[in-house]
Amino acid sequence: MAIGNRGWALWLSALLAIAGGSLAAIGWSQDSAQDPVAEYRAMMGDDNPAVFAEDRGKELWNTAQAGGKTLAATCDLGLGVGKTRGAYAALPRYFKDTGKVQDLEARVVTCLSRLGADTATLVGKRFGDGSESELESLTAYLVEQSRGVPMAVALSHPQERKAYDLGKAIFYYRAGTHDFSCATCHSQAGKRIRLQMLPDLATPEGARAAYTTWPAYRISQGEVRTMEWRLADCFRQQRLPELEYGSPAAVALTMFLAKSADGGVLAAPGLKR
Repeated sequence: MAIGNRGWALWLSALLAIAGGSLAAIGWSQDSAQDPVAEYRAMMGDDNPAVFAEDRGKELWNTAQAGGKTLAATCDLGLGVGKTRGAYAALPRYFKDTGKVQDLEARVVTCLSRLGADTATLVGKRFGDGSESELESLTAYLVEQSRGVPMAVALSHPQERKAYDLGKAIFYYRAGTHDFSCATCHSQAGKRIRLQMLPDLATPEGARAAYTTWPAYRISQGEVRTMEWRLADCFRQQRLPELEYGSPAAVALTMFLAKSADGGVLAAPGLKR
């Protein structure tokens, strides 16, 4: 019998609760563990519910859109039409046909738009939140195609350098009611929010460890979450204005993080709390 995303989430949450009880019995505590979710990941091994989204994304990639053609036959992610292996490892990048630096999600929307897809509806459902999102599924599939490939983001075009500089400025910019920046939580080692360790994204090691495991399946939500979702949720928690999907700000911040992770080997979609 097939288990849906929500079923997986409940089953995995129960497993974590059992694991937590077992660990407590042997003296495990939150204070003594660097990453309590690591034990959970170890028990799961190679099993990741993101595979269901990847399968759906593969089907969407090869299914004819309103214009009668497929993404596989028309979409260029930077390495040539239809080429997916290693494409995510080199994104974001400048695309001459749009005159913009685009991340994976923005590029997929461009490709879908050219095929006559209802991109307004797709973007409206960009994050699952209880229902399957085609953009999350496509992202999961395309990211998985670069698993095992080292990050290698170029800054050879002036627009790429401009995006990187803007992303770096956003990362350190303090704003909102709490006077937070991305760096407030992500520029020191050993910081934690509840059970979640906060990676030090200001270092190459921290950036590599974090960026290469996103997108990821979020156990607590029963959904695959993309990098655009991760950034938008960070903006929400900082009490900043909503981060527009595929906007120059979102792409620039992604560019800064992706470039900072250069050399890291992609292991996404990952498995997160």
